[in-house]
Amino acid sequence: MNKWLVTLGLLALPMGLQAAILSTGQNIKLLVVDGKKIESSFWSEADSIDLTEGRHQVVVRFDGELKDGSKSKMYTTRPYLFEMDVPKQDATIVLPRLSSMSQAKAYFQRGPQWQLELADGTTKALEHVELQGKGFAAYSDMEGLVAEYNRQHGITFEEGYAVDLEQTVVEVSDKGEVSITGDAFVQLKLWYSKANAEERAAFEQWVKQQSAP
Repeated sequence: MNKWLVTLGLLALPMGLQAAILSTGQNIKLLVVDGKKIESSFWSEADSIDLTEGRHQVVVRFDGELKDGSKSKMYTTRPYLFEMDVPKQDATIVLPRLSSMSQAKAYFQRGPQWQLELADGTTKALEHVELQGKGFAAYSDMEGLVAEYNRQHGITFEEGYAVDLEQTVVEVSDKGEVSITGDAFVQLKLWYSKANAEERAAFEQWVKQQSAP
């Protein structure tokens, strides 16, 4: 099947930042990058994307036709989310080669070892989160599923980059004591990112009231 390239955020790059191509290996599909769904064309799928160097959020899944005895069947996993630092060089998200249904099922049951393979030949492990959908057609709205994950974990996007606001403003001492740090503006963004639609609407209404003469 033909593949195509998606370009995000390449206009007006800040000085000193470079774009790199992030690709996926065999049977690995790009789903959502930095909160935005990656659309496939009618005749092909996107398996690479141009990204500026820096921290990005990438969601993929394994989706391939594998041997199952004398037949071939499609095997699709749940989506996997990565918070990764995209380097200046091109890189590819890879898994070991999986050729049979039994092999793939056993591998993902054990826990997949996702890796980022860099253009210079080096590799590094990718920490991942396996996203859990609920109900019928749980993964039909991938953008919404990722948005809910980000809301629950205080993740937002600043100028195209993934920012974990909890890591930015929440500190935990050696004794397990939690404290909120950072300036008021960052704290406001943290709580706003964690609010649901009704809470955001109520807050926005409150802000309007405070601004009224």
